Amino acid sequence: MTGSSTRMQLTRRTLLGAGLAAFAVPALAACSTPVVAGLTGAQLDPKTLVFWNLFGGGDGVRMQEMEEGYRKANGGAASLQATVFAWGNPYYSKLTLATVGNKPPDVAVAHLTRAKLLAQGGVLDEITEADLASVGLASTDLDQKSWETQKTDGKNIAIPLDTHPFVMFFNQDVCEQAGLLENGKLRTITGLADFEAALAEVSKVTKGTAITLANVNETATPWRMFLTLYSQFSGAKPYLGDDGKTITVDEDAAKQVLATLQKWTQKGWLNKGLDYAGSQTVMFTGKAGFYLQGEWEIATAQSIKGLKFGMVPVPQLFDKPANQADSHTLVLPKKDRTPEQRKQAMGFIKSMLDQSYTWAQGGHVPAYLPFRDSQKYKDLEPQADYAEAANRAVYDPAAWYSGSGSTFETIVGSQFGLVQQGSLSPEGALKSISDQLQTYLRTPSPL
Repeated sequence: MTGSSTRMQLTRRTLLGAGLAAFAVPALAACSTPVVAGLTGAQLDPKTLVFWNLFGGGDGVRMQEMEEGYRKANGGAASLQATVFAWGNPYYSKLTLATVGNKPPDVAVAHLTRAKLLAQGGVLDEITEADLASVGLASTDLDQKSWETQKTDGKNIAIPLDTHPFVMFFNQDVCEQAGLLENGKLRTITGLADFEAALAEVSKVTKGTAITLANVNETATPWRMFLTLYSQFSGAKPYLGDDGKTITVDEDAAKQVLATLQKWTQKGWLNKGLDYAGSQTVMFTGKAGFYLQGEWEIATAQSIKGLKFGMVPVPQLFDKPANQADSHTLVLPKKDRTPEQRKQAMGFIKSMLDQSYTWAQGGHVPAYLPFRDSQKYKDLEPQADYAEAANRAVYDPAAWYSGSGSTFETIVGSQFGLVQQGSLSPEGALKSISDQLQTYLRTPSPL
């Protein structure tokens, strides 16, 4: 597969996309620079696989362990050059620029919600069934919700590594005192009335807060909470339609969700204002019974000495079970590849899937079904207790300015946070969001 026919075309459109991406993200200059390859253009051993990702913290530690697993099986240190970049827009800007400049990595990580935009902009190579078969994989080996979601314009553009859903943590000591545990597990809670009754019981134990949700200097969490509950309404349309050109949110359902959250705040069940760390601390120290966040905070909870906690999918409060989620995926940036190089890239992806146990320890629900369906995963607690959340996953609406860490999340999350704080009505939040989105609705995708 060599030759200029597979090179990314440097059209006005792709150059404009790269230019706008760089202009929109001044922090790009602060990203770590690859020691070799990528934008520096330095030479590598042709047998070295180049891998880019955005994992820090506990995820970063686990990914490094998995990278070492690949190196040990493939000839040592020279077999892999892995580089970590700043999370969010800076990472995606750098990946786009490197691909436009014909210096991309061989394999890269991308959130599923961002990978689709990269594919639409011509930044990714298609992954075929033959590619999967070359390393002993089949599409049926992968979580079907994320696998079907990654399909873009009828093509497979990403291999999901996981689903990372919005979940509910619970303090076992507090919930036991509130009479909500059965054999150490949180009893099943279904329906708004049942959940509010549980909040009332927890509030009696804590003498105040029952549930915490970050909303100060934090915009992603309020959006994730909104999308979780909003998606539980039957027939609720995505917030955005026509690939981000229109607003299609069901305002009646949206107002009901926001009014419910505001009611909880007014009753003192839900915190009025807490930053990300503060929302954890309240529950982790027994001053609340529930804490809502991505499952990746399992590592933080496990690090708290003496804390007894559990995790479950966010309860179904309305018509159907649903929770916001995204997926980390592995993608092939567009570049000239020989058949051997293509198989090498797929071999690296298969190695990552084979090490799903290591990845699952950090909380993410593995997408590789041979592992997720295994007894080894079912014995992993509390991870297995919320694995069903992957089947209830709802991804951010499709738009060039949407997805994890995006402008859309910042706009909507900031307004929903103000509703929780009591400084903005549900109607006011929806109007403000609509006003702020108008420029993006009218702007074509830069990719």
